[in-house]
Amino acid sequence: MSQRSIGSPGPAVSVAAQMSELIELLEVVWERGRDTASAPPVSSAQARVLFLVEANGQLNLRELGRLLEAAPPSVTRLCDRLQAVGFLERHPGADDRREVLLRLTPTGRTYLERLRARRQEVLAEAMAAMPETSRAALATGLADFCAAVANPLRLPSSESFTTRTA
Repeated sequence: MSQRSIGSPGPAVSVAAQMSELIELLEVVWERGRDTASAPPVSSAQARVLFLVEANGQLNLRELGRLLEAAPPSVTRLCDRLQAVGFLERHPGADDRREVLLRLTPTGRTYLERLRARRQEVLAEAMAAMPETSRAALATGLADFCAAVANPLRLPSSESFTTRTA
């Protein structure tokens, strides 16, 4: 990484470039965590499906495709694989039995817990080498960044939908 810190004054483009570099490093750490979590390893795309389903409680295939920005056949194949290893289950919708709802299984939840624990171990080791003031500044900045990024990955609550008539 360059000498200038992410928190330094400067154009947002420069900060974004530094964050991009950081994300590349984190992807390496994430892959290590994914490969060492005790269960059949899943691809990065499959892990995204698990995270999104968990964050939303349950999703249908169309909603998941929208969040992933992926074509329906690709989303279906991802879910087929996750169901085959026991991480995801499909249920018919309560209002429309043609709708397929996706939920994590207990095995899927356990996999995510172990994956997060492994990743947190690796990150804690790296952060232990940082000065306390830098860790505190990073924690504050990351909390704000997570709030800005996480919102678009969750579907609006059912209360925010307005009823439309033809």
